[in-house]
Amino acid sequence: MTVRRAADGTILLVGPCPVDDAEPLLQGLLEASGASVDWTKCQKPHTAVLQVLMAAGVVPVGPCGDVWIEEWWRGNDRETQGQG
Repeated sequence: MTVRRAADGTILLVGPCPVDDAEPLLQGLLEASGASVDWTKCQKPHTAVLQVLMAAGVVPVGPCGDVWIEEWWRGNDRETQGQG
């Protein structure tokens, strides 16, 4: 399982995040409203994991550990804010 909870309540995404991580991520976000998500060690997140983050309106802490996803995410963020 690559979805973990830090002592301070932050949800950590660590390593490859397959489709099976989408449900625990959603549960964690529902249980801890307002929790931050640290994805600095996340690699190759499945699109379902990304969809959970987007649907929840979460802005992950730090850059994604997957460079391509980080570039895509930040570019997508600019477009949704009318800057793209």
